[in-house]
Amino acid sequence: RHTTRSHYQRMKEIKVGLLGLGTVGSGVFEVLKNNADEISRRSGCRIRVTRVVSRGLDAVRKMVGPDIAISEDPFDIVNDPAIDVLVEVMGGTTVARDVVLAAIAKGKQVVTANKALLAVHGNEIFAKAREQGVMVAFEAAVAGGIPIVKALREGLAANRIDMLAGIINGTTNFILSEMRDKGLSFDAALADAQRLGYAEADPTFDIEGIDAAHKATLLASIAFGVPVQFDGAYIEGISKLAAEDFTYADQLGYRIKLLGIARRRAEGIELRVHPTLIPARRLLANVEGAMNAVWVKGDAVGETLYYGPGAGKLPTASAVVADLVDVARQIEVAPESRVPYLAFQQDQLQQVPVLPASEMETAYYLRIPVRDEPGVLADITRIMADEGVSIDAMLQRQPSEGANTTDIILMTHRTVEKCIDIASRRIEALPSVTAAPVRLR
Repeated sequence: RHTTRSHYQRMKEIKVGLLGLGTVGSGVFEVLKNNADEISRRSGCRIRVTRVVSRGLDAVRKMVGPDIAISEDPFDIVNDPAIDVLVEVMGGTTVARDVVLAAIAKGKQVVTANKALLAVHGNEIFAKAREQGVMVAFEAAVAGGIPIVKALREGLAANRIDMLAGIINGTTNFILSEMRDKGLSFDAALADAQRLGYAEADPTFDIEGIDAAHKATLLASIAFGVPVQFDGAYIEGISKLAAEDFTYADQLGYRIKLLGIARRRAEGIELRVHPTLIPARRLLANVEGAMNAVWVKGDAVGETLYYGPGAGKLPTASAVVADLVDVARQIEVAPESRVPYLAFQQDQLQQVPVLPASEMETAYYLRIPVRDEPGVLADITRIMADEGVSIDAMLQRQPSEGANTTDIILMTHRTVEKCIDIASRRIEALPSVTAAPVRLR
């Protein structure tokens, strides 16, 4: 029996080039350093960062020590023949794309946390990687520390996935939790999130649903075996939500969450991100603050839920390093024997269309501001019936003292978006309706 020391002396080494030493990059460096022995025991080799590319070389040198090559040119990693794996945690879709494609062309393995890069350029990147026989691992690109990519790609491989729905952006979930718990306006809750570091100075990607749509796009591809189709996603953010909608949702037994949803239908795939009413009793409705959760329904397993931190230095680094361990385990495996990038064998990916927003099928919440006059409700319900929309529940608030306006809240049964579009336009045109109906799915 060999001693541990002699075992480590013979152990193979995987050399890593780390592109980006911000929040996630520094976390990756820290996890690899702190858990080196545990990682080696799992992977069967030493995984060592030998080159770091980042801005601010003095700060980089202070963090990584004297033994690691540092520079500011991303292509230094590409051009270093000793590097086995590029870890891209820089972000963006321009330089990152060029560097990743160049690394693949040189036969380097790639680990990335960049959901925007893969949602926009994933088909191109996966095709080039397949030609070169290299891996592209991206667990950290979706839901931070939650191993949802591995769960969909491997753990649920026996299933036909019917649908998934996820709270996959921590910033928006924190804002929505604040709006519900404290009765804050959207602007006040966003200011809180920025002050506490949950939201960027420019929060557009988060609050308008774009970040969640990048992640939902990747999950849909893995779940259904289709190419990445970000351009087809329907995206609606949270900036137009009002405090009263949280009050009404509570009264009706619902919570409002920003969900990324992918649903398989006979005609194609629904791929959508929008504020969503979830029954309060469901686990997904009770995911609060900056936490993430993804609900997945498979035909064999039924409903499963994956919960955890969706961002942050060490949770995201946990996923990046797990990908590095996977790469180390499979680096000498024949490319055709590895787990496919999008879960399905490449020649089995199906060109299934993403359905247009008008064909979405769901139930709806409508808040209709009206003058408190006789016959208003009858006019509204007649329009809904004309358009084939069935009403499930109704709430009518008493007008405030001295006011002559109020809200009518309607909950519909499942219907098609285009029917609600027509009904909403007709309702808005009624003389007694004072503003466009607010619509939530």
